[in-house]
Amino acid sequence: MTAPAELPLRLAIVGAGPAGLTLALLAHQLLPRAQVAVYDARPAERDVAADPRTLALSLGSVQLLERLGAWPASAAQPITEVRVSQAPPTLSRGPLQAAVRISAQEQAVPQLGAVIRYGALVAPLQQAWQAACAAAPQRAELHLGRPVAAVKPVAGGVEIDAGIAETADLAVIAEGGVFAEQSRKALSHDYRQQAWVGQVTLEAGFTPGTAFEHFTREGPLALLPLPAAPGDGAGTRQAALVWCVATDDDPLAPLDDTQRLAVLQHRLPDGAGRALALSPLKRFALGLNAETTLVQGRCVRIGNAAQTLHPVAGQGLNLGLRDAYSLVDALRHAADIDQALRRTEWARAPDRWATIASTDFLARSFTWQAPGLATLRGLGLAAVQALPPVKAALARQMMFGRR
Repeated sequence: MTAPAELPLRLAIVGAGPAGLTLALLAHQLLPRAQVAVYDARPAERDVAADPRTLALSLGSVQLLERLGAWPASAAQPITEVRVSQAPPTLSRGPLQAAVRISAQEQAVPQLGAVIRYGALVAPLQQAWQAACAAAPQRAELHLGRPVAAVKPVAGGVEIDAGIAETADLAVIAEGGVFAEQSRKALSHDYRQQAWVGQVTLEAGFTPGTAFEHFTREGPLALLPLPAAPGDGAGTRQAALVWCVATDDDPLAPLDDTQRLAVLQHRLPDGAGRALALSPLKRFALGLNAETTLVQGRCVRIGNAAQTLHPVAGQGLNLGLRDAYSLVDALRHAADIDQALRRTEWARAPDRWATIASTDFLARSFTWQAPGLATLRGLGLAAVQALPPVKAALARQMMFGRR
């Protein structure tokens, strides 16, 4: 009998972002008879390394990219501690504290995850895939500047419309976009929130590598540690800022950057230090937009194409990378493509739905204003901090997803 990994496979991947390129590299390395073609509308001459967006990766995602030889460790800032709190603290006195602190040291891991610029991650992934294309052009292709207009089912596979019609055994959509630009999927909810994102300079006394997730009345505010830059002053830290507020009652929209900096100072969690400078901010609408299934015939969706989440837990890309790994693992061990797709759907369901449900709950519940709810939320945070097994389970979920 033919070994599963020896099955021939023509795989088309739509999207040359981190999820799509990771999938391509995994398939190229682990499926020796796979022919993998990656398509993206991005022009070939565009310098993807210049993209300044910030990504938060879990430890499991870092380990996966390390195994692929595509993790740019020198460009990343390891996350060594995560602090979760709410405002007002409600339990600031006494033995119970309305906050959770998870450290890499107490979890016996080198880091909880890492923060990296989008361009600093995608550029080496693209270079690795271009090297694979040069070394084995019969097995690896990269088509930049070729947007895919449609993916249509045909007998035994799919047809890719990317200027000319090409067929494949399997297509993977890894090009998701942002909530405001997406067509609505089976499970969709507009949180009526928007995220203001940018970079803040902090006069900080905390250890480099500390990430903050602070729940305010307007919505969550996250600070993600950035790698040290040559121009950083002594005693300062650079952090990526994700500041969520209500769309219908946005306190930031009418303010200029100086005024926003002053407001931010009053929203920062304890221990984050003083805000010294704030970059211009961009805003994005926030919502949940998810498919009920990853697989439709011979077409699979991963990452934001399958589930676009609120950024409160920073799990969007991590889910996409776990989707990619699970698909390739199923293709390695299944007797045929259809069996592999059934295995992928079954294997990914617990992790997907646990992450979707928990993210949705956090996005909604910390903005509820009913009497007593702030105290209950504070008690919940205090309980997690006081119960090491519960905190360890939360840390494992954050680092590796649900296994």
